[in-house]
Amino acid sequence: MKKNISTLALSAIAAAAIFTACNNPGNKTENTAAAAFIDPVTSHIDSAFSAQQNFFMFANNGWFKKNPVPSSESSNGIFRTIQDTINESIKRICETSATDTKAVKGSNKQKIGDFYKSGMDTATIEKVGFAPLKEELAKIDAIKNTQDLLNAVAHLNTIEVGSMFGIGVIKDEKNSSKYVVGLGQARLGLPERDYYFNLDARTTEIRKEYVKHISKMLELSGTDKAAADKKSKAIMALETALAKASRKMEDLRDPYKNYNKMTVAALAKSTPSINWNDLMSGLGLPHVDTVVVGQPEYFTALETNLKKINIGDWKNYLRWNVLNRYASYMNKAIADENFYFYATVLEGVKEQKPRWKKIVENTDGFLGDLIGQVYVDEYLPKGTKEKLTEIGNNIRDVYAEHIKQLDWMSEPTKQKALSKLNRINMKVGYPDKWKDMSSIEISSTTYLQNILNISKWAYNYDLNKYGKPVDHTEWDMEPQTYNAYYDPTNNEIVVPACNIIVPGFEGRMPDDAVLYGIIGGSTFGHEITHGFDDQGSLYDENGNLRDWWTKDDRTKFVAKTKLIVQQFSDYKVLDSLHLNGANTQGENIADLGGVIMGLEAFRKTAQGQSKELINGYTPEQRYFLAYAYAWMVNKTDASLAKQVMSNEHSPSEFRVIGPLSDIDAFYKAFNIKKGDAMYREDSVRVKIW
Repeated sequence: MKKNISTLALSAIAAAAIFTACNNPGNKTENTAAAAFIDPVTSHIDSAFSAQQNFFMFANNGWFKKNPVPSSESSNGIFRTIQDTINESIKRICETSATDTKAVKGSNKQKIGDFYKSGMDTATIEKVGFAPLKEELAKIDAIKNTQDLLNAVAHLNTIEVGSMFGIGVIKDEKNSSKYVVGLGQARLGLPERDYYFNLDARTTEIRKEYVKHISKMLELSGTDKAAADKKSKAIMALETALAKASRKMEDLRDPYKNYNKMTVAALAKSTPSINWNDLMSGLGLPHVDTVVVGQPEYFTALETNLKKINIGDWKNYLRWNVLNRYASYMNKAIADENFYFYATVLEGVKEQKPRWKKIVENTDGFLGDLIGQVYVDEYLPKGTKEKLTEIGNNIRDVYAEHIKQLDWMSEPTKQKALSKLNRINMKVGYPDKWKDMSSIEISSTTYLQNILNISKWAYNYDLNKYGKPVDHTEWDMEPQTYNAYYDPTNNEIVVPACNIIVPGFEGRMPDDAVLYGIIGGSTFGHEITHGFDDQGSLYDENGNLRDWWTKDDRTKFVAKTKLIVQQFSDYKVLDSLHLNGANTQGENIADLGGVIMGLEAFRKTAQGQSKELINGYTPEQRYFLAYAYAWMVNKTDASLAKQVMSNEHSPSEFRVIGPLSDIDAFYKAFNIKKGDAMYREDSVRVKIW
């Protein structure tokens, strides 16, 4: 769920400071003269398209024509522009830390600097190869029977190598103040289970390339070519068997069907080949008596597969999972082969990023909380958190007004919805408490070993939650992460600080239409709506999976969600590839709610109530143009296909034309008439929140 924010009375001085700092950390920015300012909201309009036919291309194609997707990326647009800005800040943090000779051992800067240096030291990486994994691979080679196999599966989880099934410490969705052990279907080597079965030419070719890729990776790790070819086919067959037993991604959207709480003894009856008590002990969980099983039918099938598939094939499968998990951090030959399949074949990326960009992103990915602490101290202005809190509260107020005025929801359900809305915990800016990463050993010499050390720490960090109360202060994102999320089990939204960036407005305050179109329409409003989408609406104000609706209201709500499923299923992305409306419905509902809440909040501002034209556009027209700018993203065809097949978010174009074609105010603003491509009959326009 990409970012999402909104604003009412932003103080011009404080807000200008926030926007400047996020785009140019540490540098003073001179205000551009008004006459020289190029408005990014209207400067990308392409008159070759009409707003009535394709509003996304009308608003953004001028930028796309000047900025094709770089050969080292799978996409280009506003996200890439913002991420590049953030990466420049992180790069400075990394380089400064790496050259700080006075950094105390064990300090944040020592760990950041040494991790970055180890990643940039390609000579040592080449020399080391996959040596830090040899002990793990040797354990796999020593497997002789099913018990050895299961012991190895348990151990691999402790270094974050998933394989036969998923297991971890999760919040109990029906008692969200407590943690429980959760079990689920396996993580697959291909992005999603349908890749193993769809018969279209694109997917068929990907499967062929995948088998070749597995073979090449095994060969690069020491297996002779003939044996690697044979083993790769067996691994593909094994993964296909696991995929066959797995639920489709749209079927994973029902939290009730994914919640199957049972005793370990009951689970053992359907999987007699697995000694769950021994396996849990191997995971560091020796006293577990109850688990939540996401997909019980998967484990029934796993029992059959354990008996049917020979030990040799399972060993090769585990070896492949280890290599696949850590391939991009190894020597050049293995990393290049990994890049070829997962970036070139699946995403259409033609060449790799410069080394520094990869290592900056990896440093942030593995040591994000440490980077975040430096980032907050040295790059963010005071008042960021307070300003974002103000924005979020304003959007929540608008949402409450909307709920009160709904004509399809009864008063009892409205009161519960308002209670849930009021109880949403908004975490904004950066956490008050950081994760304790002091126990991680980081050196400047062995990159892969550093990553293994962090992986072990991350596993133990989650493991240690078991048996303890849920920590509601915890964040799953860092302040430098351009994204946001809603967690239904905590009934909270998390909006990191740099979601406030608006490219093109460096050094100046964006007008309210832009603030509400970009920050309001696609962040706070979007994330709050997730609390009331097809999944989030199943959780109560305390984050528990519990039905709080009247039966009639739920029936009306489901009828409305079916409309949005059908709407998006009708959109064609590439050749014969359509969107999966069932899988994307939660994000589509959130997008629709976000645009509406942002618009209503904007209408309360002085600009929203005026008739002032900016570059020839009315305030409401400018609001919708700003919302389209928030999704100004162009992708390679391969990346689009992957997104449609494996992601719950619709591609950016449809995140614009989809919700806008359901909003009456948009029709009025741009004179949308029957016969226009953006037009939908009133009877099928989706109106939910």
